[in-house]
Amino acid sequence: MQHALLKSLLCHEFYESVKLRLSDSFFGSDELKIKNVIVDTMTEFKRDLTDTEVSSIFFANNPTLTTADKNNFGDIFRRIDKEKPLGEELCQQVLTKMWRAVVGEKAAEAGFALINGDSNDLAGLKRILEDHQESFLPQLRIDFEDLSLDSLLKKNSDESKWKFNLPSLATHVAGVSAGHLIVGGARPNVGKTSFHASLVAAPGGFAHQGARCAVVLNEEATHRVAIRYLTSCTGMTTPEIRSNMKKAAEAFAPIRDNLLIADGTGWDMARVESLCKSYKPDILVIDMLDKVKVYGSFTRTDEKLREVYRSAREIAKEWDCAVFGFSQLSAEAEGKTVLTQDMFEGSRTGKAAEADLSLLIGKQPPAGEQSEEDPWRYVNIAKNKLTGWHGYEVVQLDGQTARYTTA
Repeated sequence: MQHALLKSLLCHEFYESVKLRLSDSFFGSDELKIKNVIVDTMTEFKRDLTDTEVSSIFFANNPTLTTADKNNFGDIFRRIDKEKPLGEELCQQVLTKMWRAVVGEKAAEAGFALINGDSNDLAGLKRILEDHQESFLPQLRIDFEDLSLDSLLKKNSDESKWKFNLPSLATHVAGVSAGHLIVGGARPNVGKTSFHASLVAAPGGFAHQGARCAVVLNEEATHRVAIRYLTSCTGMTTPEIRSNMKKAAEAFAPIRDNLLIADGTGWDMARVESLCKSYKPDILVIDMLDKVKVYGSFTRTDEKLREVYRSAREIAKEWDCAVFGFSQLSAEAEGKTVLTQDMFEGSRTGKAAEADLSLLIGKQPPAGEQSEEDPWRYVNIAKNKLTGWHGYEVVQLDGQTARYTTA
């Protein structure tokens, strides 16, 4: 019966009518993998699918299958191909029977827990009965927002749990919280990496506030970025650290356990989500977010980038963390101090559309034969769904210690 159900799910209209009533427990382990491919593909393309399309996508997504596994899944796809789609009335009957088995199994487990003394109340069994209709199909449950004044005020006060350690920036946006996507951008050699190192590791930064901070890098070598976090935390240059390692270690100790720095070269968004699931960071920094892979069919680069940033936003919401995604700005931003969202490289609207906060860093072009590095940076708040303020603040970058300070 599960193969007939998989066959029926290839019809978009049928899929939409039953998607909220499906359970993973309806399928064997191998059939479940095929069902998940159908769901992902149907969600993306929103049209009828063929057996050939699904099998092609499945095998493309699983290139390391053994010969035995390939033969096994090939047999399953052939069985699905031979099935006829379920009619509406028969489908209702089939789903009812499948859910009856699921509910019966859950009720039995709850009963055994009572018998064995693992549970002392009927709440679990009662919840199983309440969650299903007389037809055994799951009840529709929607969590609506609590509109009490206390709840609304508390949730809005939590919007800035992790404070910015740049006073001029904090004047306009006190901080960020779980579920926020913050998009940072600058031209090369302006100071993107030093910016997130300073926000996280400099005095008063997120790590000093107790936030668990994960940093995923796919551009610069991890040890080069890690040393910037060390210099930003200690306020010491690299030569100074080498000459006084004890002092540096003591200054770094308060935040060392709050930092996770990983090489994310070649990662896709699923790997990023796995990191969040396993290590549960409060702050996730991805440098560069544009280079994280996302799967699907895209006709243009901006479509792909929008999906990358949409996925990052979903990860922030799903795993209760604030995600900082960094990106290059286009050549249009070179040597400019006032920056706008349409200067993002590769995507003029897609990245900005997903962001809660956009922080773009500019600097002035070299003056004449200027040889010394200009320390002044212009942090533009180009999008701000948190407080609504837009504009820029002038700050100073100490390139030797990777610290940003208010001018």
